[in-house]
Amino acid sequence: MYARYESEELEFLLGADFEASLSEVADGSFFSALNHETNIYFLRHGQSEGNARMTYQGRLDYPLDETGIAQAQDAGQWFSDKAVDVLVSSPQKRASMTAQIIARECGLASVDFQPSLVEVDVGIFSGVDVETAKTTHPEIFQEFYHKSWDAVPGAESSKSMYSRAIASWKHLRDCAEQGARTIICVTHGGLIQWLVRATLGVHTWLPLIPSSNCGISQYVIQPIAVNKPAFVQWAMINFKAPSSRKEVKPVF
Repeated sequence: MYARYESEELEFLLGADFEASLSEVADGSFFSALNHETNIYFLRHGQSEGNARMTYQGRLDYPLDETGIAQAQDAGQWFSDKAVDVLVSSPQKRASMTAQIIARECGLASVDFQPSLVEVDVGIFSGVDVETAKTTHPEIFQEFYHKSWDAVPGAESSKSMYSRAIASWKHLRDCAEQGARTIICVTHGGLIQWLVRATLGVHTWLPLIPSSNCGISQYVIQPIAVNKPAFVQWAMINFKAPSSRKEVKPVF
C-alpha cells in the first residue's frame, strides 16, 4: 500500500487569504514589479507506478517506474543548456524523484520543495483504477465527465485548487523577483490545469489542458515598463523532449 502525502502547511487555503486568492489572476499586472525577462517551465512528473496501472493517485505517494525515470532523464538533458536558476517541485515522491533527476542533469545543488504544488486530492477515487471507478460509482463517474473532481466525494474543490495555484504563482514570482530568470516547476497534472487557469482567471475545471508525463509548458514574462503590466504568454503547452519515451495515457 502506498503512503498518503499529508501536510499541515496547506493551511493557507483557509480564511481570508483563501477568499482573497480567488479574485487574483497571474497575468501581466501580477508581474508588474518584475524588472527582467523570466521563463518559467512547468513539467508534469515522469510516469509513476500508479500511472502505469491507470490509477487515480491524488495524494497517494507512488514512485516513478523505469519509464518515468527515463522520461525525467530525457527532460533533464533537454533543460541542461537552459541556464536554469531555480528548480521548484512538489514534495510528493513521483515529482520529487523527477525534480532530483533534472537537478542532476542541470547541475543544480538543491530543489525547492513547495507543499502548494501537490496533486489534487481525488477523494474516494484514491488508489482506484479508471475501470473500477467507472463500474463501482457509475453515477459519480458520469458526473465526473463534466464536473471533474467537484463531482467526486472527498475530492479537493476547484476553489481550493485555484487558491493553491495562486499561492504557487506567488512563490514563483518571489523567485523571479529575487533574480531567477529561468525557473523549472515540477508538479502534477491536476495542479497544472489550475496553474494555467490562474493566468486566465478561469474558475471551472473544463476544458482540460493536455498534460503528459514530463510534458513541458513554458510561461514567458517580459517587463515592458517600470511598474506596468508585463507582456506574458504561454509559449509552449505540453511539449515533449524529442528523445522522450512512450507512455500510457496518464490520469490524475
